[in-house]
Parts: sequence; structure tokens; C-alpha cells
Amino acid sequence: MGYAFLTANCFVCHCIFTSNPVRVPTFKDKNGVKQPVCSRCIERINSMRKEKGLTPFVIPADAYNSVNENELI
Repeated sequence: MGYAFLTANCFVCHCIFTSNPVRVPTFKDKNGVKQPVCSRCIERINSMRKEKGLTPFVIPADAYNSVNENELI
């Protein structure tokens, strides 16, 4: 059994981070391609959403951990 994680640049701040490739929060870019968002940025986005009275995005507890290889699609 093995584990995997995604190393990517955050779509918002462009910093490199690691995450669970199955559960990391994403936004679609102008071409409709899903792009990952780091934990700092999604927390800031959720804070702004709360201030505006909008529902924050749900962040899975394991979004920034590794994933069992059997869960990969």
C-alpha cells in the first residue's frame, strides 16, 4: 500500500504547497480547468465570504494530507 500527495502552485497566491489530490479545494480557471488552492488562501476566501454573509466553502479535514493510493481516480 502506498500514499500520494499533490505538489502544486496555489491558483491564488502561486506558493508551492502539498495536498490530497482528491480533496483539495479547487477553482476553475478561465479555460475550465480545476486549479488547487492552498489552505491559507482558502481560509482567507472563507473569511471574506463570511464577512459578506455568504456560506464558506467546505474544506475536507484531509484536504492537505496525503491520500491512500487506492482512492486515486
